[in-house]
Amino acid sequence: MNADPVLSRIWEIAGPIAAGEGMEVVDIEFRREGGRGSRVLRVFIDKAGGPTVDDLTRVSRRLGEVLDEGLEFEGPYTLEVSSPGINRALKKVEHFARFVGKRVRVRTREPIDGRKSFLGPLKEVQAEGIAMLQDGVEVRIGFAAIEKANYEHDWGK
Repeated sequence: MNADPVLSRIWEIAGPIAAGEGMEVVDIEFRREGGRGSRVLRVFIDKAGGPTVDDLTRVSRRLGEVLDEGLEFEGPYTLEVSSPGINRALKKVEHFARFVGKRVRVRTREPIDGRKSFLGPLKEVQAEGIAMLQDGVEVRIGFAAIEKANYEHDWGK
């Protein structure tokens, strides 16, 4: 999932906590922000119909307790637990599978047919990658080639 051992450990801790509340962790960010280099740990959770404020609060409290007890960080950090938003990130095969037939935006690590950015309907998801339409042409992209992907809500529909 992630080569960073701290981030991998956070995924291992956060996943069961969210699952215990009937939700799933869809993304985690841990990075420096602000002028003084303070760190922010963002955990994005989701469930059918979207999480409520109470859901976010429960997961945040429990996750904060467990992280404070079971994980050593160098220096202070701010924990934020939130919804992934309407244009949510797609990280796992299961994430992509939920959006077959919907519009997705994909950025690849290396160019495919001369481009690195794709936007169009997701046609198919297989174990090794996805097929989507770009300007009416089918493009196949392996998961290893994907740098970033997200659902792209079509506000015109």
